[in-house]
Amino acid sequence: MNKYIAFDIGGTQVKHGLLLENGSILSKGSYDTPSTSLEMFIEKMVNTVKYYPEITSVNGVAISLPGYINPHTGYSERAGAISVLDGQNLKILLETAISLPVEIENDGNCAAIAEKISGNAKNCTDFICVTVGTGIGGGIFIDGKLVHGHSFRGGEFGFMITESTENVLNNNASTTALIKSYKKLKGINETKKVDGETIFLKAAKDSSVRRLVERWVKILCYGIYNLAATLNPQKILIGGGVLGQEGLIKMINNQLDRLYWWKDIKIPVESCKHQNDAGMIGALYHFQQKQQRESNTREQDI
Repeated sequence: MNKYIAFDIGGTQVKHGLLLENGSILSKGSYDTPSTSLEMFIEKMVNTVKYYPEITSVNGVAISLPGYINPHTGYSERAGAISVLDGQNLKILLETAISLPVEIENDGNCAAIAEKISGNAKNCTDFICVTVGTGIGGGIFIDGKLVHGHSFRGGEFGFMITESTENVLNNNASTTALIKSYKKLKGINETKKVDGETIFLKAAKDSSVRRLVERWVKILCYGIYNLAATLNPQKILIGGGVLGQEGLIKMINNQLDRLYWWKDIKIPVESCKHQNDAGMIGALYHFQQKQQRESNTREQDI
């Protein structure tokens, strides 16, 4: 069975793994995202690829990357929080360094692809995947097809306005926003590392933290509500590391039920099956799909 190396590049961490062609993960790891130097960023990825002892039998490198990504060329007009990749083509940069084929797709789209092929949207033609992490993104499937948008901005849900022109979902409903609010509430230095799991553990015992989490969920639900009202999908799937917290999907559904008009547009809101692995698995599927399309095109030209 063919093997692939997959990367899920986030604003905080880069996750990587060795995957089989069916999406099974043989091994995986992560490292902090090098965000200040393009050379350092590429060097870390190259060293990670070479780290895998199975490199001689690897068929390619699949990458999930935030931002406005052209999945046909690999060019990133803007790469979300990874500003060193703005205006860069990571596909070309890596292929030059490692002599393996590389394919890249937007991270939210990768999560949606993973859920469509082997996750909780296998039987759906119309669904939305919302990813909650450093920012908020996602992917949209309509009539069984992934929607990229005319300039590859489809699924950038984090730019939806929630309360004022400054308060977009990225700023007040991402995991980053939750952590920032918690630090402010508790007087914690901004440089100190805090994760979402810690906040949810505190919320179980601290009423002020619980109220903070409830407000965060409420704002996230505004975005979910608007997506349901606009596209009327079969379901909306929510993914991201923090979504692994027990009871969070129930909190989201309870909050949606409190919104007056939800009863008229209500659809199932569930968690993603693949959660933290969705980016890598979806990147692999995208790699396979693109390679297959190119192979079919070459055969037609013969």
